Amino acid sequence: MQDVHFIEDIDSAVALLKPQRIEIMQQLDRPRTCPDLADYFGESAQKIYYHIKALEKAGLVEKVDEKRVRGTVEGHYQAVARSYWLAPQLVGRIGDEKTASDQVSLRMILQLAEEVQTDLGKLGTHSAVGEEIPSLSMSGYIHLPDAARRAEFLAELQATFQSLAAKYGLTESGDSSANFRLILMCYPRKDTENG
Repeated sequence: MQDVHFIEDIDSAVALLKPQRIEIMQQLDRPRTCPDLADYFGESAQKIYYHIKALEKAGLVEKVDEKRVRGTVEGHYQAVARSYWLAPQLVGRIGDEKTASDQVSLRMILQLAEEVQTDLGKLGTHSAVGEEIPSLSMSGYIHLPDAARRAEFLAELQATFQSLAAKYGLTESGDSSANFRLILMCYPRKDTENG
């Protein structure tokens, strides 16, 4: 079982995002049969089977075993992952082109955040449960009260970033599994407690 299954296509998202199917998925952390799930939910086995087959077709559930019971074959189904992430692009963008162009810098931050979510979703999909994934995150708050201070900060930040890129930057040779992505974002934060 994967730790994360990253959903990038709309059909898989639609298959999952039905309340009863989400409830069924929560019970498939271990192999279960449709009659088992029917008893648990107080539904007919046929109704559960319908949902299971839709989830299986979408690649969210897999048949892990089958056994003959009273002249019929009973499948045992299990979720393919412990958690499911939806790709940000499935939701789409809101607003027209002018709105986007008015907020180019903030739009770029949003796009980078979506790329981070996509990268992490794919990373989780291709890693085994419990596998150590080397990573680093940092967060901090800075106070930049005026345009002059912001410009000074930006100049120093650009110099530091360029220095790090020159020292540790990617080359065309080398092991791609040793490549890391560095993203730096800076944006104003509204104090939610004080308005």
